[in-house]
Amino acid sequence: MPIERMDTPRMLWEHPNPQSTEMWRFKQSMAKKSGQELQDYDALHAYSTAHRSDFWLHIFEYFPIVYGGDVPIPCVDEASRIDTIPTWFRGVRLNFAQNILFSGDSLGRPWISPAKADDKIAITEVIEGKAPKQIRHTTWKELRSQVGRASNAMRAHGIQKGDRIAVVASNQLNTLIVFLATTAIGAIFSSSSTDMGVKGILDRLTQIKPTYLFMEDHATYNGRTINLLGKMRQIAIGMRDVAEFKDIICLPRLYGWQGKGGENRPKIVLSWEEFLSASRTDKLVFEDTLFSDPFLVVYSSGTTGQPKCIVHSGGAVVISGWKECVLHRSLGPNSIQLQYTTTGWIMYLISVQALLFGARMVMYDGSPLYPNPADLINLLGQLRVTHFGTSPGYLRTLKENSVVPKLVADLRCLEVLTSTGMLLSEQLFQWFYDEAFPKRVQLDNISGGTDLAGCFFLGNPILPLYLGGCQSISLGMAVKVFNQETEESGMAKGQEIEDGLPGELVCVEAFPNMPIKFMGDGGSQRYFNSYFSRFDNAWTHGDFIMRHPITKQIFLLGRSDGVLNPSGVRFGSGEIYSVIEATFPDRIADSLCVGQRRPQDPDERVILFLLMKPGHVFTSALAREVKESIRQATSARHVPTFVFETKEIPITINSKKVELPVKQIVSGMTIRPSSTLANPQCLGFFYQFAEDKNLVQLEFQKASL
Repeated sequence: MPIERMDTPRMLWEHPNPQSTEMWRFKQSMAKKSGQELQDYDALHAYSTAHRSDFWLHIFEYFPIVYGGDVPIPCVDEASRIDTIPTWFRGVRLNFAQNILFSGDSLGRPWISPAKADDKIAITEVIEGKAPKQIRHTTWKELRSQVGRASNAMRAHGIQKGDRIAVVASNQLNTLIVFLATTAIGAIFSSSSTDMGVKGILDRLTQIKPTYLFMEDHATYNGRTINLLGKMRQIAIGMRDVAEFKDIICLPRLYGWQGKGGENRPKIVLSWEEFLSASRTDKLVFEDTLFSDPFLVVYSSGTTGQPKCIVHSGGAVVISGWKECVLHRSLGPNSIQLQYTTTGWIMYLISVQALLFGARMVMYDGSPLYPNPADLINLLGQLRVTHFGTSPGYLRTLKENSVVPKLVADLRCLEVLTSTGMLLSEQLFQWFYDEAFPKRVQLDNISGGTDLAGCFFLGNPILPLYLGGCQSISLGMAVKVFNQETEESGMAKGQEIEDGLPGELVCVEAFPNMPIKFMGDGGSQRYFNSYFSRFDNAWTHGDFIMRHPITKQIFLLGRSDGVLNPSGVRFGSGEIYSVIEATFPDRIADSLCVGQRRPQDPDERVILFLLMKPGHVFTSALAREVKESIRQATSARHVPTFVFETKEIPITINSKKVELPVKQIVSGMTIRPSSTLANPQCLGFFYQFAEDKNLVQLEFQKASL
């Protein structure tokens, strides 16, 4: 969105009865507890950041959280600097798996609530292309029994509190059982998706040094069956020098529906059944773990170098999950959530969090477009899904394939659709409400991610939804927009800028779901460098954002390390992408916009790469048309200096478009691609643009087209 447009955007949605929502009830409860008038969401949010201890204590007592020990008052030292990573709820004992499988009473004692009754369905599994009769359901009683058996098998194999347990598997029941069994005994869980390469998996595992790896024997995607046993052997070889590592457990996948599989596994591993046979009981016993104890390792989707191993605490994920999913997303015990995700993305945790509240978790494994783009939409109607999580890329694919969801499936149960992973364009907002989905469905554009196992920005049932951006700042998050200028020392005090101007996303007060540490060599310094080296006493998230002065919605303008700055004018690549998507959807499949500034360059210039749709040819006339469209939609200073064609755009294995390595390459650097890139070989194409003679030659060739 061009920052010059400061008119009020079009309102797309509002809740028909805000007073009926959990967010409204919580606001009233917080007002009563605090003795203050909290008339609207802005007042509630201001209170939640100005009185953080009181706010989080009220979250803790408002929801049925299972815990032990005395709750400290205050629950955090509010005077502590954010970069000291203060401890929250010191002395409180809280086990993540216990909170998933049970609810708590007013004293935190565990019990089976009606939402988690024995015969109620907790899990629904679907593999791509499977007929409805082959969809598998698991009840809460069955889930508790299987987690009990697996956790006791882990104890029998010597796994202890603090050990790391890794999984390379799909979004299936056995993956969840390993996750919950691991956290039940106080060990630390890590998951990666099966589509990662061997190097990418080893880059993670060799840093966290797991005791055991649970890995699937097969995977399925887009109608293909992939044998993973060769990859399993290579990983075993790569782990030989890790002293802590003991064995690989082979999880049956495609044949798991019948309870068999893995017959041709390598001799280096145990089968899942062999591992479980060490258990003599399915009795659930939960290890005492503190609120701030580590329970999960997730990984940055960095584009150069080894991934950061980010460690989160169980207590923080539980308390943040209640706030985000119930208050902001309106999930409840009658909800059915399908979050399309791999296990290597933070959205896998968001999918699992649905179980905290007694909602049903739908696991979908495979391509969302197989055998045709409408199949996943049909599944939403068939399973009566209330909350669907996806990405802008999937929505754009539906649009390009002329799939109108409300016409192909019965979506009467759908309440909220969340979108994340990349920028959601205004064109998709409009398509969503004008053509594609029922107007009563809330489109929840969220942003946050792996670093905080949650969101800075997300939906809100008591506020109107306007065109573009994110609806509101999450409760308890003291978000500001800072000027990007820093002192010559590299660190600045930080200056908040007015609404309507773009700047850095920062958080100036500590929040519970900050990572507790980074694993791996130099973890403490990497942690500080990642979030606190830019501005003094502020978390810098790395996003370039703007807050609308009228609606207060947040516009995401791209990653700040990819912010474009020609002639001192700062803007995000998202503004360029929005123009391309709105103006050339029939000819251009995708685009990549980066800044180029080499040591010899007095100023930065912008290079735009276009990926053409099949059947369409890149020409100099198209390049001129693109430049003129950008000029008219934004300003003359937004117009790229060069426009070139590319045959491929680098993406991560989670399909996120990445700019930084291309920016570094065209600026004269030689980089080592990260293992998180799905197509690292495509980076070689961009090295030619680092030299002036090639730029001139390529520009001349384009002009002659």
